[in-house]
Amino acid sequence: MGVTKIKDDIYWVGAVDWDIRDFHGYSTYKGTTYNAYLAMDEKITLFDTVKSNFKDDLLYHISEVVEPEKIDYLVVNHVEMDHTGCLPEIIERIKPEKIFCSPMGEKALKSHFHHEDWPLVVVKSGDSVSLGKKTLSFLETRMLHWPDSMFSYIAEDKLLISSDAFGQHIASTERFVDEIELGEVLRHAAKYYANILHLFSQNIQKLLATVAELKLDIDMIAPDHGLIWRGNPADILTAYDRWSRRETRDKVLVVYDSMWKSTAKMALAIGGAISRRGVDVKMYNLAVNHRSDIMTEVLDSRALIFGSPTLNNGILPRMADFLCYLKGLRPKGKLGAAFGSFGWSGEAVKHMNSALEEMGIELIDPGLRVKNVPTVDDFDQCKALGGKIAQAVLDGS
Repeated sequence: MGVTKIKDDIYWVGAVDWDIRDFHGYSTYKGTTYNAYLAMDEKITLFDTVKSNFKDDLLYHISEVVEPEKIDYLVVNHVEMDHTGCLPEIIERIKPEKIFCSPMGEKALKSHFHHEDWPLVVVKSGDSVSLGKKTLSFLETRMLHWPDSMFSYIAEDKLLISSDAFGQHIASTERFVDEIELGEVLRHAAKYYANILHLFSQNIQKLLATVAELKLDIDMIAPDHGLIWRGNPADILTAYDRWSRRETRDKVLVVYDSMWKSTAKMALAIGGAISRRGVDVKMYNLAVNHRSDIMTEVLDSRALIFGSPTLNNGILPRMADFLCYLKGLRPKGKLGAAFGSFGWSGEAVKHMNSALEEMGIELIDPGLRVKNVPTVDDFDQCKALGGKIAQAVLDGS
């Protein structure tokens, strides 16, 4: 794969990671890209670098356009190591005249790399610099999703280089969204949002409002991961607006784990009762589904229902893992309930209820416990709970 021209005198020069399957707890079964962009002008400018082991890919792609040593400026939109892993080596090679970063980016670069002699130039929202024919301006985007994050905008090209916003984890030979089926890209964009940006939804609403106020003319959004949105980026802007508003629909997730199938049987009975009331229900067994795929479904779900048997006076490890992961992403405006089987103590439902309450999830029911193997009467209780959940969802429509 070689360099890709994305605008007049602007090129994709990043790297494709076909093999990565885990991104700090997020399953990346389609791989990813580490996007970097090169603007050719009187001041040749490189936007971001790549993960450390892809340094040679970056340099090779730059070399297809220009000798790396001719680069004048380097822009660090985000200091996370998948975008700065090879930064010291690149700086040593190109010896840039200036390195642009946000105020928090300056602090992060110094604490990560401990180089006091780098020619850092701190820029804030609204600052701009002439590259020659092109004008580069900056917009701080703190906590999207690190304190240092910022966007770069080239007005003449209507190009927004958006750091870790609007991306997806997809490795491909294509570079643009319109080269792949839109629905697939949006599914991966939703997963990216749900697992990385969900807890920053309020910040995203503010950002979208700021972009609207600035009246930025944008016909291309180039993120640091995945495919580039060109022509009309309204699809992803509309999706981010919807996701960040935490809009839900008549949908319930039943997430469960089981030891000897009793809790699984309860889950199926509860889910079946919900479905019969005309509410969409998704069943996720934690033994066979990854946390990050389930988290994607959380985005538009109105109710989250959890089931676990009791193990050692607590819940099963996979359920503890998912609840911890979910808590960190801070779901808002959800309904919830818990259920599970037990042998002799039965604390699992209490622990799951506590976790839900701690997350601010409104409990629909105190929870359902079944001793050992469910009976016909127990299944009737499961169906009743499912009906109660479905009604609560419909009442909230």
